[in-house]
Amino acid sequence: MSELRYDGRVAVVTGAGHGLGRRHALELAARGAKVVVNDLGGDRSGTGASAGPAQEVADEITKSGGEAVANPGNVATPEGAESIVRTALDAFGKLDILINNAGILRDRSFKNMTPDEWDAVIAVHLRGSFLVSSAAWPHLRDNGYGRIVNTSSPAGLFGNFGQANYATAKMGLVGFTKTLAHEGAKYDIKANAIAPVAWTRMTEDLLPAEFADRLGVEQVTPLVAYLVHESNQDSGEVYTVGGGRIAKVFVAEGPGYGQNETLSVEDVRDNWAAINADAPMTVHRNAMEQMGPLIQQLGS
Repeated sequence: MSELRYDGRVAVVTGAGHGLGRRHALELAARGAKVVVNDLGGDRSGTGASAGPAQEVADEITKSGGEAVANPGNVATPEGAESIVRTALDAFGKLDILINNAGILRDRSFKNMTPDEWDAVIAVHLRGSFLVSSAAWPHLRDNGYGRIVNTSSPAGLFGNFGQANYATAKMGLVGFTKTLAHEGAKYDIKANAIAPVAWTRMTEDLLPAEFADRLGVEQVTPLVAYLVHESNQDSGEVYTVGGGRIAKVFVAEGPGYGQNETLSVEDVRDNWAAINADAPMTVHRNAMEQMGPLIQQLGS
């Protein structure tokens, strides 16, 4: 089988100064992509800023014979997001690949969570992915090509104690990804999301230390690299990945219960088992398809 290459492609990787983003940037560059290494350079709570981390990764790429430039822009501001895309255009003349990876943590039990802790996490993960994608979108459409990967999380898909802000942002990215997939289809823009399990500075006090070696970032990057390759034709999907395992995650609907008469509270009570049945499941491709059974019932 031939090696997957990215020669001639230009990639932006946000949050690429450390961990997963760094690994993504190094892998794509080693396979021929020209890379914009973005990182604000703060700590994992989002405090502080330094151009150092992004520049160090860009230097590592160039010293290995690749092509890369650093950008220290803040994904959570329109100006920062625009600067990231502008760096790609100024340095390499176009943009093909966007990996939204930047993130911070401000964990707190919900009863103690402050509005500032909520807003800061939403701003980087969800707003940041929107802003950078929004800045990139016109160029991807004009070129008739694009590959986007958004970084969700098992915490977003399934919830996690002490991470209401983070989980909300990460589940929001699922809906964002699916909508980008629909709107980008006619322009050959594919958008997918990953929910990684990896040992990084973001997760070092959340995951068991004995799994650190087995949950390396190098176990996540191959999926990301495949999703942003031109040969990938899947879009709007979510994959969990880590420790050598990859699986597709579905948003699915059970068979449900319906009747032509207006439902009463007692109808809900009396049919609760049918309402909660989880088989057979249906995975809908869009919101209109999901409403199909209801429309059919209303027309009967």
